[in-house]
Amino acid sequence: MADYFSPTVIQPAIPAVDITPLERLLLSHIFYAEPDGDGLYFSADQGPADVIWLDRSPLEAALAQSTAGAESTATAVVNRQLAQVPPGNVEIELDFSDRCWESIFQDILRRSKTLRYVTAVSAFTCSKMSPDGFGGMAVLITPTAVMGKSTSDIIEDFLAEALSGELQH
Repeated sequence: MADYFSPTVIQPAIPAVDITPLERLLLSHIFYAEPDGDGLYFSADQGPADVIWLDRSPLEAALAQSTAGAESTATAVVNRQLAQVPPGNVEIELDFSDRCWESIFQDILRRSKTLRYVTAVSAFTCSKMSPDGFGGMAVLITPTAVMGKSTSDIIEDFLAEALSGELQH
């Protein structure tokens, strides 16, 4: 059986002042968070986590500290998922399989006075030499858009360009 990985880096580092306590808690479990000057550098050596487990108390504390102001992706996701968990559950499972981390970064960008965009660059690797196990992806996140292309998309673009050139000759 093959194991698939998608190591991912987020660049540039995100200024700590731009991140709410809840966003920091969530992103530091979806990614590995490393201090970088006055910011945080996010990366994932196997890929961003689809599911994270957090103790209820720090999660609720971060949520309470982050609810001032407009609704955010982080508060919406946590509130929606907390509503489905019995009050006595101490450990909370949060599902991020819909890649809403991109929307969390968008929320940060909307508030930031210094960042205009962030990028997420991923490599696709596999423990076996499988044809579908290699490649990559680049994503550009701005306050208003999320755009991405995989290496397969880029090859298709190259082929379309090359073949259209051949047809013109």
